[in-house]
Amino acid sequence: MNAKTMERTEKRLVMIGNGMAGMKAIEEILKLAPSTYDITIFGADRHPNYNRVLLSRVLAGEMAAKDITLNNEDWYRERGITLHLGKEVSEIWRGQRRVVASGGVYADYDRLVIATGSSAVILNIPGQELENVLTFRDISDCERIKEASRRFKRAAVIGGGLLGLEAAGGLVDLGMDVTVIHDQMHLMNMQLDKTAGEMLKASLEKRGIKFRLSTITTEILGDGSVGGLRFSDGSAIGCDVVIQAVGIRPNKTLAERANLYCNRGVVVNDYMQTLTDPSIYAVGECTEHRGKTYGLIAPLFEQARILAYHITGHGFKSYRGSVVSSKLKVSGVDVFSAGELKGASPEDEIYYTDRGGGVYKKLVLRDGKVSGAILFGDTNDCTRFFQMMQDEVDVRGERPALLFGNPMSGDTGHSGPASISMMAPSTVVCGCNGVTKKEIVDSIAEGGLTTRHDVTKKTKAGGSCGGCIPLIEELLVSVLGSSFMQRTKGEPICDCAELTHEEVKKEIRTSRLTTVRRAMEVMGWKGEGCGTCRPAINYYVQMTWPGEAKDDPFSRHVNERLHANIQKEGTFSVIPRIYGGAATPDELMRLAGTAKKYNVRAVKITGGQRIALLGIRKEDLRSVWGELGMKSGYAYAKALRTVKTCVGNDWCRFGTQDSMGLGITLEKILEGVLTPAKVKLSVSGCPRNCAESSIKDLGIVGIEGGWEVYIAGCAGVKARVSDLLCAVSGREEVIEIAMAYLEFYREDARYGERTSAWVKRVGLERIKKSVVDDAGERRRLKERMDECLRKRKEDPWEGPDSEEVFSAPIEITPYGGP
Repeated sequence: MNAKTMERTEKRLVMIGNGMAGMKAIEEILKLAPSTYDITIFGADRHPNYNRVLLSRVLAGEMAAKDITLNNEDWYRERGITLHLGKEVSEIWRGQRRVVASGGVYADYDRLVIATGSSAVILNIPGQELENVLTFRDISDCERIKEASRRFKRAAVIGGGLLGLEAAGGLVDLGMDVTVIHDQMHLMNMQLDKTAGEMLKASLEKRGIKFRLSTITTEILGDGSVGGLRFSDGSAIGCDVVIQAVGIRPNKTLAERANLYCNRGVVVNDYMQTLTDPSIYAVGECTEHRGKTYGLIAPLFEQARILAYHITGHGFKSYRGSVVSSKLKVSGVDVFSAGELKGASPEDEIYYTDRGGGVYKKLVLRDGKVSGAILFGDTNDCTRFFQMMQDEVDVRGERPALLFGNPMSGDTGHSGPASISMMAPSTVVCGCNGVTKKEIVDSIAEGGLTTRHDVTKKTKAGGSCGGCIPLIEELLVSVLGSSFMQRTKGEPICDCAELTHEEVKKEIRTSRLTTVRRAMEVMGWKGEGCGTCRPAINYYVQMTWPGEAKDDPFSRHVNERLHANIQKEGTFSVIPRIYGGAATPDELMRLAGTAKKYNVRAVKITGGQRIALLGIRKEDLRSVWGELGMKSGYAYAKALRTVKTCVGNDWCRFGTQDSMGLGITLEKILEGVLTPAKVKLSVSGCPRNCAESSIKDLGIVGIEGGWEVYIAGCAGVKARVSDLLCAVSGREEVIEIAMAYLEFYREDARYGERTSAWVKRVGLERIKKSVVDDAGERRRLKERMDECLRKRKEDPWEGPDSEEVFSAPIEITPYGGP
């Protein structure tokens, strides 16, 4: 209970639920009347308010829970809000105006807001009790699914709607074999028509997702744990994990226990008040308004604004329901849907289909007005069409130009200030976060914002799926004109500067910047930098000016500063280099002797064919490396880690090439070279691929008469099978291509970007052109790599860093400089 004095003048506002809709209402209340209420919030989830739209990115490993947090605990504290996380409210005592939560915690209220959201629909079929039957609704679900993905490889997702497809995309990124089961004839049947649904299916199949459509699941098979699914036609499939994503159900149980009127959800009037008790409001997915429930962000945020107006006494705007639109990015595919999916007759539909280009556009007309729209692959016109629907524009005389605009009149459809000026101030630009045109324009004009990144920081618009970024940039142009600092090459490197990675690299080269400090001074950095930008600048100066640039140890992560990986209990692992995984008896004896001498707690053969000594104390690191007399394997660095090999044709009866010899040669050539992210190589002596070359940053496979070179594979959280770059006959040509490819990656990629992400971003053809097709460019890349290798730092333990660096406190945070 809040510890406020009896003299306080604030009314007591309690909110049950800490999700996006409820917190949007709280934010609006604080804008309108920051001192009116003493606010207490109960959240059953142990996490602060976060963006559910981005859960698929958390599942895929692209983001952590902290990255999708909208309001952290400091935010509540700074505004004097009492926050109870992990406390589920069990009772509403309306007579006493009190809510009671788990652990005996309670709070009294003058006004109460119910924002309990929704929960996943669970199928009523046998097998629900089996282990690994999961849902996909919150961060805890993501954690459970990721844990299951580490142990199992086959997953089935029941439900081909938005949530099911997002889950399937995340599971594929986790390296799982995924099948989606949907009981309808096409995917996302509530938002898309048959054509768009088929095109979406084809696009997702290219990502490796399999589908069973028009299929009803009747049983989850297994003995204790999931083993498969059985369907109504008698067929079955095997799987180890089942994700149910067949819909959501409003959480109304608590309201029903308090005898509030409920139907499908908690029934509210046009001011978001419950019908039974005017002191109690409800908002979000738990509500029912005029017979409808909503599950998309935009209408829920509309509800939140109306609630805030009414509860603070700032006018009497009313909520009349929402015209629902969905602008989504389904596993990398842009999709927009609004209103009706089908016209009363074929004459009421206008459509364009380009299956080869992956574009589909459809408008549905009723009485000469746009009543529905579906856009697949190209959603740039979504705001224009949605505005037509809201304004009920008569378009009977504009049919020929509706889909693509009229070039003769200067109307080219979606782009340019003209379309922006037609948008009403209340138009929601960012559907993920419910940010309107007026909010963005006001923030630009009043806040002095000059970049899209500024707008996102201020309003959250563009910070989720990213589909609204073009509109935000057009709004910036319309307000600022030529002073808009448009960013077309990428996001700023971090919050300390407005420069992108590409601009930082260009300035370092142009101005010949050779130290982190000098680079930050020249580029006008804010403050001392952070754990994101300092390591990046440190890499870029050394990559650009090898031998001339000065390394800044305190712009490195603790692992790189101490040349060893810190373990969870504070000790370190020591992993010396074992070229190609081939060790000599003397090396093995030194490893064993050192392990015994320093009472090493564990000796582990790593996945990269090396040997790790685990549990080394920081103060013993120098002595252990001196005892071993072996070079560092750089297991801690953004550099070449390992070159994994099979035994090749020297020993194997299937081998076609000398994989071990080539692997050792490559490792000796490339050891110690710094790269944007860790790099792993492998060389297999035949197509049986025992060295797993198909999941390495650079994989080489021996074939009859030569070698195949593969790139951009990854076996990490976001697994990716490598792409075939080329086939060559000679060993020297393989080495030259490998060096040119890695130098191209070193120069072109952004710091922290794995080759798998880099190749996906820039395209395989661009890399092939520079590294394979253009012999002159390949030679120049190799020459620059040769220069780097000549000037690379010696093995770190042969020239120990200063005592100041070595004795600095161990910090897990990325930047731990003095």
